[in-house]
Amino acid sequence: ETFVPGAFAAAGSQHTSPISPAYGGTTSIKRTLSQSSDSAEEGVEGNGCKRKAPGVKRACNECRQQKWLEQLRCDVVQEPAYKSCSRCIRHKLECKIDSTFKRVGKRSRNAEMEREIQELRRQLAAQRSYASSGPPSIKAAASDTASPRISSIPSQLEQYISSEQAVNSLIELRSGPEGAGQQPMRPNWRLEGITLSQDQVDELFHRFFTLFHPFAPLLEPKTTPAAYHKGHALLFWVIISVAARHYPPEPNLLPSLSSPISKLLWATLADVPQNYIVVKALCILCTWPLPISQTSHDPTFMLAGTMMQIAMQIGLHRPSHAQDFARFKVEFREEELKDRVKTWVACNMISQRVATGYGQPPSIVYDWTLVPSSVSGGHYQLPREIQIRLDIERFCNKVTKSFYTNRLDSVGLVDDEQRSVMAGFLTHDFEEIESKFDDGISMITRLYLRAAGLHFRLSAFFDSPESSEYQLHLYSLWHATTAFLECVFDLNKIDGGLVPHASNYILQMIVAAGFTLLKLLNSFFADKIDSVRGRELFMKTIRAIRTISVAMNDLPSRLAEVLAQLWKSGGSGTRNGHHVPSTSIDNSLQLKVRCRMSMSLVHDSVWRWREAFQPKGPDKLEG
Repeated sequence: ETFVPGAFAAAGSQHTSPISPAYGGTTSIKRTLSQSSDSAEEGVEGNGCKRKAPGVKRACNECRQQKWLEQLRCDVVQEPAYKSCSRCIRHKLECKIDSTFKRVGKRSRNAEMEREIQELRRQLAAQRSYASSGPPSIKAAASDTASPRISSIPSQLEQYISSEQAVNSLIELRSGPEGAGQQPMRPNWRLEGITLSQDQVDELFHRFFTLFHPFAPLLEPKTTPAAYHKGHALLFWVIISVAARHYPPEPNLLPSLSSPISKLLWATLADVPQNYIVVKALCILCTWPLPISQTSHDPTFMLAGTMMQIAMQIGLHRPSHAQDFARFKVEFREEELKDRVKTWVACNMISQRVATGYGQPPSIVYDWTLVPSSVSGGHYQLPREIQIRLDIERFCNKVTKSFYTNRLDSVGLVDDEQRSVMAGFLTHDFEEIESKFDDGISMITRLYLRAAGLHFRLSAFFDSPESSEYQLHLYSLWHATTAFLECVFDLNKIDGGLVPHASNYILQMIVAAGFTLLKLLNSFFADKIDSVRGRELFMKTIRAIRTISVAMNDLPSRLAEVLAQLWKSGGSGTRNGHHVPSTSIDNSLQLKVRCRMSMSLVHDSVWRWREAFQPKGPDKLEG
């Protein structure tokens, strides 16, 4: 045995075991060892006389990490030339002495290694599971870089693994399936049982900003997915869910995400969010709701109200006075102020669209913040196209207030004479907005204008047949309906077809246009319009609604079936199956449902379908 000279030399002369109680047990051994390895400059002769130590003797880092016996055996040489100890040479380890080195306890080291190995094995098993087909797994992309990567293994883990089996396990996990370890590892994104690789996330974000974002340009396309996730996980996963609509590589991704995102949504709202990034997430979610099959399960209108309340609670409607809504001092840079204004504008536009599409009173707050800066004296000028879209939604709000908020009527309707007068003013406002359009305005903004025109003209269904302007208003409704649908179909001709990616509001207006054609073409008014063109538009409308459907038996697909059944039962555009010219005006266009504003037509038609095609009992389709 080779012992460290110094304190143990005397013990050797007495032929006493190194672990003898004479040394005070283990504690004495460790203390003596520490003295020997750290500061032994002097030794003791066998006769008790001091002698000059040959030099500072200290074990290397690798030997110090092992049991104390290995420390005693360490034969590293520091002076005059550094020479590695025999143990490090034998095990091919890096032999060095570091004054800051601290020994890691065996138990804590093993526990850490065990946790790391279990986590890596779990990730590998999850990746292999998601690589197979079938819900709720998410298949890896076709490219060899699309598979989820397992995070890198800490260097400390390899440094202290002595078991060959553990080393082999870590090497296998580190390399990943099919040699994936040959490429740089990239993070995975997980929500409950759903795991996406970074490549899949990048593709989905690109898809969102290319196909969906133009309908609601609220976010910044240059921001990375990681930055969005850091802002708030809800916004990140809402973007993923929207991009997963009609996503060919993973058709099961959206259904798989619906439940986890719903849980995340309600958990976030339960915490009373103070981060306006949550407001952005609600804006996107109200524009493209998760798929449902019954309107009684649709929380969109409720979420739109919550969105507006959260926005005002944190002071988005007073972006330059956010301090008044915070407990601590708040200071924003100019870019942050602009983003808060832009978010508040988006809140009001989306809230108005939700109210219009669901036939409910709007909660829009049109105040100083939304007034153009040229009028209000503000410093931030909204982009021209965003300003036009805001003007369009303001017009929709004016239509709702003018026609459907009469406090003296049980259902809120104004009388025919007042409606006729207000229609004249609203026509002027509509034409004024239309005059702002030029070649620089996008097709989607034009679509929003035509949707506002349809919302305006749907009031014709509330006119009395005895009104002198009844047929004039029906003509206006016909032209507004065909203009809107033509714009929808033109949108499908650009960028590979954007109709399947249209917002929920556009879907609702397409459904309203379909029911309008259904009513007009099967009424006395059919002889006064182009019935051939009307039937052609109606068939295209049903096809458009079906292309927007994202799941089997969801609300769009069911509404398309309702339209088709009512079309056949009503004569397929020929009143009672025959072309019968008629000059008499009847009440066939009157509505029974009159409390859902411009969407009363849709709800009335669904009620008529129930009465005609469903047996008595619990409703199976919520209108």
